[in-house]
Amino acid sequence: MNNIRPTGHEVPFTEKDGFIVSKTDLQGTITYTNRTFMRIADYPPYALIGQPHNIIRHPDMPKVAFKILWETLKAGKEWFGFVKNMARTGDHYWVFANVTIDVADGKQVGYYSVRRPIVHRDRLQVVEALYARLKEIEQSQGINAAEQFLHAQLKQANMSYRDWVFKHYGIED
Repeated sequence: MNNIRPTGHEVPFTEKDGFIVSKTDLQGTITYTNRTFMRIADYPPYALIGQPHNIIRHPDMPKVAFKILWETLKAGKEWFGFVKNMARTGDHYWVFANVTIDVADGKQVGYYSVRRPIVHRDRLQVVEALYARLKEIEQSQGINAAEQFLHAQLKQANMSYRDWVFKHYGIED
């Protein structure tokens, strides 16, 4: 991937910034970014287009979150989740992400992602704690153990992953 090291400093991303938008091809290579993405991630367009989308992946993100993302997309559904991304500087920013399949002429051609700011920052503490625990389990026991832990937590809360995400973002169904 890249040699950027996390700084621990958070880049402000608020509702006044709008949405972060990007598109990728089927392999996850960036084909489009909006100006908000470039500004928040601190990348010029030539440094993003043609790069794998995981160029912005923060090492604090548990792999199981992306496993669920890909399983959801492969099932033909849209994915919602919390993602901690890393800017070119090593700073980070949290987003509430929605990833959908991009279709042209009836064929899947890639993925479309829209990221919103986290509105209820107090709820992010729960997400951060869960992600830290999942990372810990992944490092000591592997991704399957982390996934089992996550599903056990969701079952105990009597929620689906999507319900849990929406609850902590503040969307009431």
